Amino acid sequence: MFTGLVEEKGKIVRAQPSANGLRLTVEARVVTDGTVIGDSIAVNGTCLTAVSVSGSMLEFDAVRETVERSTLGDLKPGQPVNLERALRAGARMGGHMVLGHVDGIGVIREIRKAGGETVFRFEASPEVMRFVVEKGSIAVDGISLTIADYGRDWFSVAVIPHTLGATTLGDRSVGSRVNLETDIIGKYVLKFVGKSDSDDRLMSLLDKGGFLDTQIPWDA
Repeated sequence: MFTGLVEEKGKIVRAQPSANGLRLTVEARVVTDGTVIGDSIAVNGTCLTAVSVSGSMLEFDAVRETVERSTLGDLKPGQPVNLERALRAGARMGGHMVLGHVDGIGVIREIRKAGGETVFRFEASPEVMRFVVEKGSIAVDGISLTIADYGRDWFSVAVIPHTLGATTLGDRSVGSRVNLETDIIGKYVLKFVGKSDSDDRLMSLLDKGGFLDTQIPWDA
């Protein structure tokens, strides 16, 4: 598990397609400290396993499904990537619970200054938007951000200068694709209290019995 607090920007040295997916070689300074083969590292929000650690170089194998569900296949040598080591037990949780399992790919549609902040507006699929709530958390390329506003197929976040400089968001432009991971808590809530046929019958009986003041739009 990760927190969405990026530890450093690494640099892609090599992105080599393989029969099973993609082999990535990343140059880093901070996240290599204490990292051994088999450790998990979030690369632009995608949980990958280190298969080689040599000095400042890390190598990862991304399977085909991971490549297809994320932007890893877009990476080119020299490109910066957000890196975070897995959370240690007992460490401070500064962001939110991030699993490194990408839900979908978003596209930057607008970047604008608002006072001392920079506002990004992202287009996202219905599968992502169903878990988006105002003031909720979302991971964008592995960065823990707070949703400021949203619509049917978009959401926006306000980014402070520190985050802009410490992550790849400062290198992005309109049209850039990003990895999105929604809040795991919201997924479990929907799973366990989501709409079902029995819910419909119960609400109908309560309404007929006069226990509801108004008809609840259960299918809204």
